[in-house]
Amino acid sequence: MTNKKRYIIAGASSGIGQAISQKLLADGHQIIAIGRNTENIVSEWIQFIQHDFSKEEILPDINEKIDGLIYCPGSINLKPFSSIKEKDISDDFKINVLGAFRLIHKYYKNLNDSEDPSIILFSSVAARLGMPYHTSISISKSGLEGLTKSLAAEFSPKIRVNCIAPSLTDTPLAKALLNSDTKRTANAERHPLKKIGESEDIASLAIYLLNAKWMTGQVIGIDGGLGAVLK
Repeated sequence: MTNKKRYIIAGASSGIGQAISQKLLADGHQIIAIGRNTENIVSEWIQFIQHDFSKEEILPDINEKIDGLIYCPGSINLKPFSSIKEKDISDDFKINVLGAFRLIHKYYKNLNDSEDPSIILFSSVAARLGMPYHTSISISKSGLEGLTKSLAAEFSPKIRVNCIAPSLTDTPLAKALLNSDTKRTANAERHPLKKIGESEDIASLAIYLLNAKWMTGQVIGIDGGLGAVLK
């Protein structure tokens, strides 16, 4: 493949990050996977860097040019407001916002060496739609959307920055919300399309955004209609 590219994917070992990684590998690209474990990291085209984005660990230097950054780590911390502690807010902010900031800050220069660099972040439908028990996640994901728009403005025209905002998706992160037929049915029924999101759907949108040369600063909902349709 003559136009092979190199992408950094934070959280490439499971869920949406793994689905994106598999699609990019199928197209012949090289992946640098950054995360806590090597689960499902099996390809010779994947270089693994162990790192916990919930902690203040120093990311290693990378000397090669990077064509894209995809930051997938996140949290689903659902609690009534009366039960939320400041630590909940802080922990969610660290993994969702500060983790993304640190990744971009560390490898910004590597992106600048690419001809068509792109950054993809992940928000949530809860940043757009007021939902009970989502206070902590809504705060952090709203901050991530602000980061998306600010960096899109500052980095243009060189680096494109976009954000994907899914609703509930069938990933290991959402396991506790989908661990019975009753829960799956109830959560599917909340969406106008009456389905739970699949990692494959989200990954397809991510691949599109990596190559969408006239698109930046966008927060795109892929949420079964929940963020836009009343039914």
